[in-house]
Amino acid sequence: MYQKIVKPFGDFLLSMCVLILLSPLLLCIIIGLFIANDGKPFFLQDRPGKNGRIFQIVKLKTMNDKKDDNGHLLPDEDRLTRIGEFIRKKSLDEIPQLFNVLMGHMSIVGPRPLLPQYLSLYSNEQAKRHNVKPGITGWAQVNGRNAISWEKKFDLDVWYVNHISFILDFKILLLTVKKVIKSEDINSKGVATTTPFKGSNHNE
Repeated sequence: MYQKIVKPFGDFLLSMCVLILLSPLLLCIIIGLFIANDGKPFFLQDRPGKNGRIFQIVKLKTMNDKKDDNGHLLPDEDRLTRIGEFIRKKSLDEIPQLFNVLMGHMSIVGPRPLLPQYLSLYSNEQAKRHNVKPGITGWAQVNGRNAISWEKKFDLDVWYVNHISFILDFKILLLTVKKVIKSEDINSKGVATTTPFKGSNHNE
């Protein structure tokens, strides 16, 4: 009952309340990013949802589109703007995903939606993370986020899928608030964002 009725209703209600509450802040951020990113405040990207169905995720754009002399995008750390760095540090870039929750693509709590090209790289066990809707925050995010290995993240994701409950979701939300306030585990050590997943055999 919780997964089918209570959780979806709670996701919708909480998303609406947070969007209304944060709308003044969100508007200010959008204006700042519009200026910093040459009129492009949003970042849209295909991501796999429940059962691997592809949807388009909405995030605030924290990196510009500057390229080198050969037309290739510069490394992430060179494209991360000052306002983008602050927004990423405070996890404010995730706010627009509340619209994804309202549209039914995502949940507030669940495994993070990653890139479509990773789908073929998961083991059968790791693929279980797609048995539920992806989330804005999740068990892996409050237990290391980008500071832990991909394998550890996926182990935590699958554990969450097997143990979903109201109490667990509430605990994750509280821990998320703590993580955001302390700005913990935002990036992998030594990089501006995080390293790509290349399959378990290549990430050991």
